[in-house]
Amino acid sequence: MHFISETVSDGVSEQLFTIGDIPGVLWTPAGATGPHPLVLVGHGGGQHKKAPGVVGRANRYVTQRGFAVAAIDAPSHGDRPQSEEHQRFSATIRERAAAGEPVGPLIPGYNATIAAQAVPEWRETLDALQRLDQIGAAGPVGYAGLSMGGAVGVRLAAADSRITAAVLGLVASDGLAEAAALITIPVEFLLQWHDEAVPLESGLALFDAFASTEKTLHANAGQHRDVPLFERDSSARFFARHLLGGS
Repeated sequence: MHFISETVSDGVSEQLFTIGDIPGVLWTPAGATGPHPLVLVGHGGGQHKKAPGVVGRANRYVTQRGFAVAAIDAPSHGDRPQSEEHQRFSATIRERAAAGEPVGPLIPGYNATIAAQAVPEWRETLDALQRLDQIGAAGPVGYAGLSMGGAVGVRLAAADSRITAAVLGLVASDGLAEAAALITIPVEFLLQWHDEAVPLESGLALFDAFASTEKTLHANAGQHRDVPLFERDSSARFFARHLLGGS
């Protein structure tokens, strides 16, 4: 892990880093010492590690709960070079959207392609983060991700037992039910009732597939991008219960 820069604002330290060719960012309470519970945040498709939703979630977790928070650019996103496949997919999505055609059926396959590379990259990143004094190897780890970040997160939580709680959502069951059946950790799952990209029945089927004895469904009115901001506070309380043992 190579740290590139550090800035401090409103009690939050933000450090940009790289691990090989993986660009990332780590947020921690400014000036704090000793290990902190860690939350990994996966961004959505077409976004990046410092997208407004990721930064907003990180600031809440750091300032309200004292967590460390990390995000990385997914393959072909953010500061990473775009593959030809990603460029073709993006062009197809734009064309179909302009023509008023549904784009949802294209997304699960693309998310699976991204996740095949992103899951091992997240595990490598977690290895490096847990070697830092402000995180440590023994502390609890959560994961939060919606849409593409949710599709990656389901596969990551199924593959890595270090993830002890997860906030996931806005993702269909296509290709994910088998991984979900391996997940027994607490899950908070979000879906939008009028999601134009994720059929409601498919989102509900994925929630049902989780093997967790503690899983909570949060359903809100609106389309894919209409998740209420108060869900960030709910996820902070969820992680406080499961990473800090609080309420």
